[in-house]
Amino acid sequence: MMLSPTELQIIGLSLKVAMTAVLFGLPLGIATAWLLARCEFPARSLVSGLIHLPLVLPPVVTGYVLLLVFGRSGPVGAWLDTIGVRFAFDWTGAALAAGIMGFPLVVRPVRLAFEMADPGLERAAETLGAGPAVRFLTITLPLAAPGILAGSVLAFAKALGEFGATITFVSSIPGETRTLPLAIYSLTQTPGGEAAAFRLVLISTIVSILALVVSEILARRTTASQARP
Repeated sequence: MMLSPTELQIIGLSLKVAMTAVLFGLPLGIATAWLLARCEFPARSLVSGLIHLPLVLPPVVTGYVLLLVFGRSGPVGAWLDTIGVRFAFDWTGAALAAGIMGFPLVVRPVRLAFEMADPGLERAAETLGAGPAVRFLTITLPLAAPGILAGSVLAFAKALGEFGATITFVSSIPGETRTLPLAIYSLTQTPGGEAAAFRLVLISTIVSILALVVSEILARRTTASQARP
């Protein structure tokens, strides 16, 4: 299957957007998941609901809110523009939209992993003199590794397939914001574009399957290493 330079560019941009969304969203997702799993505070249910809001809101609504906030005339976007940072109608905006849409998919499995981790191991480490940071990095985080892997793959898949928020926030600009879903939609609206659309659909399916296979392999290895005495 021969791909044109334009198709290769679309695939490369989609992978860049998805990987950027996951890399920047994962640390915040882990911190948020730990906060929800281990800390009691009055607004915890509200915070949890707000985090999961992108899952129930129409993606177009999320994209429109991003445009209002991070657009050049928005309160945050106008300030960022003064320091040379731009999200609207840029690939970084596509990564931001994809990251926000996939953020709940990171938080949920990681939070469950933190809740299932044996707190007795952390208390034992504390009695041996390990500080909070050491306990988190050497015990809590490794125990939550399967959940982190699952959340990362889910967020990557969501970012790779994100359409509604992306097209509303950054439009579909060839070479700049036109990711795989946007390109497929555009080709289906173009006479004679069915063959190219089918190739991109096939590529999207292959990439998603590979991501799931790699995740399964890593999860099994992580579980096996944790089971060793």
